[in-house]
Amino acid sequence: MKRSIIKDLLKNPVFGETVCVKGWVRTRRGSKQVTFVALNDGSTVHSIQIVINLSSFDGEYIKDITTGACICVEGLLVESQGQGQSAEIQAHKIEIYGKADPAVYPLQKKGHTLEFLREIAHLRPRTNTFGAIFRIRHHLSFAIHKYFNRRGFFYFHTPIITASDCEGAGQMFHVSAFDPDNQPRTADNRIDFARDFFGRHTNLTVSGQLEGELGAMALGGIYTFGPTFRAENSNTPRHLAEFWMIEPEAAFYDINDNMDLAEDFLKYVITYSLEHCRDDINFLAGMYDAGLVDRLNFVLGNKFVRLTYTEGVEILEKSGRRFEFPVYWGSDLQSEHERYLVEEHFRRPVIMTSYPKEIKSFYMKQNEDMKTVRGMDVLFPKIGEIIGGSERESDCDKLLARVNELKMSLDSLWWYLDTRRFGTAPHSGFGLGFERLVLFVTGMSNIRDVIPFPRTPNNAEF
Repeated sequence: MKRSIIKDLLKNPVFGETVCVKGWVRTRRGSKQVTFVALNDGSTVHSIQIVINLSSFDGEYIKDITTGACICVEGLLVESQGQGQSAEIQAHKIEIYGKADPAVYPLQKKGHTLEFLREIAHLRPRTNTFGAIFRIRHHLSFAIHKYFNRRGFFYFHTPIITASDCEGAGQMFHVSAFDPDNQPRTADNRIDFARDFFGRHTNLTVSGQLEGELGAMALGGIYTFGPTFRAENSNTPRHLAEFWMIEPEAAFYDINDNMDLAEDFLKYVITYSLEHCRDDINFLAGMYDAGLVDRLNFVLGNKFVRLTYTEGVEILEKSGRRFEFPVYWGSDLQSEHERYLVEEHFRRPVIMTSYPKEIKSFYMKQNEDMKTVRGMDVLFPKIGEIIGGSERESDCDKLLARVNELKMSLDSLWWYLDTRRFGTAPHSGFGLGFERLVLFVTGMSNIRDVIPFPRTPNNAEF
């Protein structure tokens, strides 16, 4: 018999029909005459109730239907007599695909901490919490592709292995085919990367931006959506060593076009999540963050404030607030500063621009004052910065001067400079850490809980 998806059965129940469902047992309860099983197949946060009349089944066989077991059920779909569900299935045939010994299966019917569930990341998608999170993650991914496709941007695949360091921070994972215990050396005892697989020193990418700019300077508008890596030894709820980035780049966009794109994009994907993931969002709001839906609507219902870094620093200095990190012109603003501007001062999302060039990356276009650059950060409630971007420096001489000022390697950037030598054009772009977006939409507080298998210092399990 053809399988029915539980989400579809609950949404459009056709009572009186015989149906087939397959899934994993969430809970089991009952008496000597009847057993009630909550069955979930991952399609929705809601389980469907299976009613098992024990007089119709082998009692020993039914004993193996425990929490975590995987079963197939055929039965009559009827209106539920109990509270909390609209439909249930009166079982007349059951097949057990896989047992789950309750003595060792770790996801029994009780509360589990998120810390414990991180230790069993291979099983945590079976919980209601992580089922909801990963369904939301899927819908956000789909919305991102849908948005840029509709806007005429092309999905552009940039390399994961690269010889360049986009951010200039040097916190990169090295890629080598050498035997770690037998690396060839040069005469001055340096590792001889000329003999390595790629013939040079290579790393895992920290960003697809530089290569994305090349695509934008030929195709007009592109976006990347792929994994990026940072070898930053940081054990915080906001950092991962491996995460996903969305990075649009558009030719002929100035900083104002870039801000317009960022605001429109964020409102689109948040609206999409509310339209397609409402049950999951409501579940997470009830379990973890009562203000989640209001916060999502706060972003949708307000036009983003735009102000310069200088104006922002002046507001912070005059606030009278004692911050953990001091504020002064030239300082790199922290989350507490960003959240104050959003949550308390303006009470609206904020886009901050014109940062001091010393605290921003080499590729940002310099303003006429030669002290600031046309960078922009989008600031949200609860998490602070969610997007960072800029108008890119299109003047070859200015870009080259900045590269030399920072003592960056020209050998790994010659191709990037060529885009300014041959048919340069104004262009802009931004980067959105996908997990930061999922954090915001789910209301979770730790970034390790919004990616299936988090990679952090001392953790590469699963």
